[in-house]
Amino acid sequence: MKRNPLIPFALIAVLGILSMFLLSFQGLHKADELAAAQKNGGKATQAASKPEDIVKQSCTSCHGEQLQGGVGPNISNIGSKLSKDDIQNVILNGKGNMPAGLLPADQAAKVADYLAKKK
Repeated sequence: MKRNPLIPFALIAVLGILSMFLLSFQGLHKADELAAAQKNGGKATQAASKPEDIVKQSCTSCHGEQLQGGVGPNISNIGSKLSKDDIQNVILNGKGNMPAGLLPADQAAKVADYLAKKK
């Protein structure tokens, strides 16, 4: 007796549709997070409030763990080269390969103050 060759394809299609629905319902439960991210300009909110923590979350991936440089330049002693306002301007508006708007203005001010003291 011959088996119907369409049955495996039909089962795969049904499993795919069910998985889409399950993932959609999972997304519904994250509505608050998505709304908060949309309010914040499409970025997820960051829980860090200390400048050191903000730097660890946002800067070390490019500037290195000790801010010694990596993909981005060495900023371990940036306070001796730029003022707090200049550093904040670079954080908010970007410069060279540094993209603009990585941090909200309030966090950028905290980080600029922290980095300006590194001399």
